Amino acid sequence: MIVYALHCACGHDFDRWFDNMADYDAKKAIGIPCPSCGGTEVAKAIMAPRVGKSQPAPVPACGPGGCGGGGCPMMM
Repeated sequence: MIVYALHCACGHDFDRWFDNMADYDAKKAIGIPCPSCGGTEVAKAIMAPRVGKSQPAPVPACGPGGCGGGGCPMMM
């Protein structure tokens, strides 16, 4: 599934889900109705990608006696 931000000729913006890019092309050929005005002159709007926030790398756990014979980078 893929969501596209769409924009109709009257200036309305809306989102619509499609199975894939080919599904969008097939539905565009027969007309995608705008939910606000019903117009079928619709095009993809410019979209920003939705990227999730990165997670910090986990800190390795040291054994009870430290790691590497005192060379633990966590002790510096």
